[in-house]
Parts: sequence; C-alpha cells; structure tokens
Amino acid sequence: MAATFWTDQEFTKQDYTEQKLPKGDYENCRFVDCLFSEGYLDNQNFVECTFEGCDLTNTNIAHTTFNDVTFEDCKMVGVQFETCNHLLLTLHFKGCNLSVASFQGLNLPGTVFQGCKFHQTDFTESQLKQCKFANCDFENAIFEGTDLEKTDFRSSINFNIDPSLNHLKKTRFSKDGLMGLLKKYDIVVT
Repeated sequence: MAATFWTDQEFTKQDYTEQKLPKGDYENCRFVDCLFSEGYLDNQNFVECTFEGCDLTNTNIAHTTFNDVTFEDCKMVGVQFETCNHLLLTLHFKGCNLSVASFQGLNLPGTVFQGCKFHQTDFTESQLKQCKFANCDFENAIFEGTDLEKTDFRSSINFNIDPSLNHLKKTRFSKDGLMGLLKKYDIVVT
C-alpha cells in the first residue's frame, strides 16, 4: 500500500487500536482525543503536528519521524522514544504522563517539558542540554550518564540525580530541590 500525504487535517476521537493509522506523511495535523494505546504508529512521518488528549500508552513508534511535534495532555506510559527516527527529532510536551517511558540515548537539546509526570522514566545517556522541566514529577526516574548541562529543574520535584554519574554543569535547581542531588548519601537535612 502506497504512503499517503495529509496536511492541515484534524482527526478527532478516532480509535487506532485495531485499525492502524494509515501509513504516510502528516503535516500540520491535529489528533484530538484519539486512542493509539498498545497500537502501532511505526514508520510514520509527523511534521508540525499536535496530539491533544490522546492515549499512546505502549504505542510502537519505531522508525517514526517526529519533527516539531507537540504532545499536550497525552497519556504516553511506556513509550520507547529511542526507537523513533532520531533525524530532525523535535518534541514538545505539556501536561503529559510519560511514566515508564524511555528517552535512553536521545539527543533532545532545548526541549521544554511542562507539567509532566516521569515516574520510573529512563533518561540514561540522554543529551538534555538546556532542557526546561517546568513543574515536572520525577519519582524513581533514572538519570545515569545523562548530559544535563544548563538544564532547568527549579520547579520540579522528586528527582534523584547523582552528580557523580551525570554531567551537571550550570544545571539549575531550587534550594528545596537540592536534596534530590544528595539522596545517595542518606543524610538528613532539617
């Protein structure tokens, strides 16, 4: 089946769990309240698209291109972002649940994450220079070999980042968040 091109289209309340989204190129399209859970979005091309209120839990995104794509209020539990196409990868996240997701080894400089949940999310060996994590929750998230130079965690909570295992040059933290850098030492600050 030949790939198709869609531009300036809106897809609302569609269920793609049993019937896959047709393979193709999607430019400036909106996906609103769509269900992709446990489904396949592999080998697709999304350019300047927006996903709003969608459920992408455990969705296969292997070899998919996300160029300037925004996810807003989406459930993205278990999504393996390292399997997508890394060329032109530009993502934006607002109010998403990215728990148990993986960004392992990805290069995402300057990415903005607003109000996201990252419980048990894997950021191992990711390049996250100058990212902004605004009001995010990192309970049990994994940071190891991660480049966090000039990254902003000032309004985020529950992170546990070992400075000896990550690159933290000029990384920004609030005074209240400093305990997230000291957890491995099991010290008590009152």
